[in-house]
Amino acid sequence: TGAISSLQRRLEIQESQLRRIQSEKEMLQKKLRERENQLQAMSTKFCSLREERKHEEMMVTIEKENCSLRQVVTEQERRLAEQNKLISELQGMVSQLQAEVLSGQHHIRKQQRAQAAIQSQAETLEHRELQTRVALECITSRFERYRSKIIQATFSTAGSKPPQAEVTDEEVLEAMQKIINERMEFHQMLKQKGIK
Repeated sequence: TGAISSLQRRLEIQESQLRRIQSEKEMLQKKLRERENQLQAMSTKFCSLREERKHEEMMVTIEKENCSLRQVVTEQERRLAEQNKLISELQGMVSQLQAEVLSGQHHIRKQQRAQAAIQSQAETLEHRELQTRVALECITSRFERYRSKIIQATFSTAGSKPPQAEVTDEEVLEAMQKIINERMEFHQMLKQKGIK
């Protein structure tokens, strides 16, 4: 955005210079027309003075003025050509700056679209993460309840001592295995005695 603002400022400066030069061009053209009118007037004056006694002096004066006017016209035409060349260069620079501005704006719009897509993906991921956390908490709660019931059932059997502290999964497994082994031994003993 800063680069585009800089380009736009440069574009405004170039356009201002272009307007100033065009104004100078118009002024030079106006002066050129005035000089041509003066030259025409002097020629007309020369024609009207052909028959007068100071014909020779007037001819010299008119010739000097014509020479001077021709020099002025030549200089004005040279300056006008320079101004036209400068105007062409400035117009080229203005076109280039406009193209750079358009390119920068297109790049910004592209970045904004990409940012919007990333933001949408981030929101979707956050929503999924929230759902996953809720599901995990639910599963964890069910697991803890199930584990609590297993511990309660395991250590509530006859001959079992209730745990005095936090019971690990290995201790619960060992206690359950012990109960299963005792039941199997008791079942085997009943079978040996013929009791169903």
